[in-house]
Amino acid sequence: MKRLFLSAVFAALTVVNPAFATDIINMSDTERDVFRAEVRAYLMENPEVLLEAISVLEDRQATEEASSDTALLLENADAIYNDGVSYVGGNPDGDITIVEFSDYRCPYCKRAHPEVIELVASDGNIRLIYKEFPILGPDSLTTANFALATLMVSGPEAYERISTALMELRGTPSNKALIDMANEHDLDTDAVMAKMESSEVTQAIQANRALGQRLKISGTPTFIMGNQLVRGYLPLKNMRAIVEDIRNE
Repeated sequence: MKRLFLSAVFAALTVVNPAFATDIINMSDTERDVFRAEVRAYLMENPEVLLEAISVLEDRQATEEASSDTALLLENADAIYNDGVSYVGGNPDGDITIVEFSDYRCPYCKRAHPEVIELVASDGNIRLIYKEFPILGPDSLTTANFALATLMVSGPEAYERISTALMELRGTPSNKALIDMANEHDLDTDAVMAKMESSEVTQAIQANRALGQRLKISGTPTFIMGNQLVRGYLPLKNMRAIVEDIRNE
């Protein structure tokens, strides 16, 4: 915010005296003192100039970030959409693909999970990809490993059930808790627990983390919707609005 404020002040200087603003480095001390006094007086009398400058800078930054995100998505498209490992659900032939980077220990991911499911189910024309992205410590990694192991051993339908169960889990994902969950959902428990320690699961998690780093993802949930990265929790109505906007482009 401080950086934005200072940038906006400098932008506002050109309104006061364009010649000074373009040659501020070469001013004498006396000229600089006069200039500062002029700037202060002007901004005190016309504070809306600073507000307008801040608004312009915010719009410019948003445009630059969106352009950067689009380029990153194009550069990493294959890893995002076709890694051959991540869960793919919804309508495989949907006209829109939503990708979610998620962590089972993240409260906002827990909140978003049923709304994402509702969005996909009610729309009927969305392809959904989950990227296991454990960033909140050892328990996050344990649950991500368990989910991926389930997907690899038992397939996407089992993964869907386990993913929801992990989102609803309130306690610690202890070995016993995961075994009980696997038994409750009629999985091949021994095979799933063994798969958790496999190189395939480890490599998949590492690939997701590397992808997240390239995409500058630092928090969960993060969504890829169309050609934009949407960072943070979104209510269902907001997700539907974005989907509608993408279809209308």
